[in-house]
Amino acid sequence: MQTTVAVMGIIVKDTHAVEQLNATLHAYGEHIIGRMGLPYRQKGIHIISIALDAPKTIIAELADKLGALDGVSVQTAYSET
Repeated sequence: MQTTVAVMGIIVKDTHAVEQLNATLHAYGEHIIGRMGLPYRQKGIHIISIALDAPKTIIAELADKLGALDGVSVQTAYSET
């Protein structure tokens, strides 16, 4: 199956969502190349970036699941190839 490299930017405004967010990311772990998380204490948010190599349908599915969590927003950038 054709895969695409993508970067997913995640902003967490509600720390109550973190447990479900981590469980969801764990479920898609085979597609995750790497992950970086940064707490931004001055704004009271957490910034997470995820690098993925997966079919576009899987990337979109993950973004939809994470975006559906209260207090979480997601944007994805796809590579051209």
